[in-house]
Amino acid sequence: MPAYRPPRIATSEITPERFFLNRRTFLATAAGGLILGGATAARATALKASPGPYKLDDAMTPEKDVTSYNNYYEFGTGKGDPSASSGSFKPSPWTVKVDGLVTKPKEFGLEELLAFPLEERIYRMRCVEAWSMVIPWIGLPLAGLLDKVEPLGSAKYVAFETVVRPEEMPGQAGYFQPLEWPYREGLRLDEARHPLTILSVGLYGKTLPNQNGAPIRLVVPWKYGFKGIKSIVRISLTETPPPCTWNLAAPNEYGFYANVNPAVDHPRWSQATENRIGEGGFFGANRRDTLPFNGYGDEVASLYAGMDLTANF
Repeated sequence: MPAYRPPRIATSEITPERFFLNRRTFLATAAGGLILGGATAARATALKASPGPYKLDDAMTPEKDVTSYNNYYEFGTGKGDPSASSGSFKPSPWTVKVDGLVTKPKEFGLEELLAFPLEERIYRMRCVEAWSMVIPWIGLPLAGLLDKVEPLGSAKYVAFETVVRPEEMPGQAGYFQPLEWPYREGLRLDEARHPLTILSVGLYGKTLPNQNGAPIRLVVPWKYGFKGIKSIVRISLTETPPPCTWNLAAPNEYGFYANVNPAVDHPRWSQATENRIGEGGFFGANRRDTLPFNGYGDEVASLYAGMDLTANF
């Protein structure tokens, strides 16, 4: 089936969300892990996970902020839209198709994915809009899933695709929309297989809320947050770089690699500093220096040896 291509709002007309850092967008979630929105509410399920090898000294962002301050345009462009409008989304049953240049293509059910050994990974998350969080994700290394399908030697990239359900995702419905659906992302195969890269199925000890990408999303902590595609339904191994949604929408602003780089500004704002959500202060009152590769340079800088990261942004 051809991809749905609704009329788009020009990227230049979308107000940078960093200007919306105000308390009105922080919608508190109910105690006990309720996911609020629409006419229904889905209760999160506790997950068992081993402590992962990656931890931080940074304080974790409060759960209420992580689950109420989100970018998820399938539910709307406002920070509060995903938590307010995702209650009707059904994350179960679910399957993820893994295909392309592999020996053993397979569809994985959600139960199979949850049966993988799960780890808690406390990672920094840096948004290209110059705000950040520290999140205790629960997930599985993407490399472990790729091993199950046995990539061919010709596979060089990994493409990801999110679900299209305009009847459940109001941001995909209607005439004027900011992006083309489905949302697409991609990594080089060595990036996808890096030990830091995970498929997350939960946070704060529970299954993912709808607004955070239920039931499964990508987490690549040294890259800007828009690389973290949510509600994944397909993963394909390819020989050439796959199309990526924001790179297609505004190639002068969003590159394929999207590595956190404080030395390369977005054309409309600086990337040198960031605002840590949940620590108080708005409109520049709580800024800190942005770290190259979001602080994971010791682990990942070798992936880009010899590359010009100002050209390959």
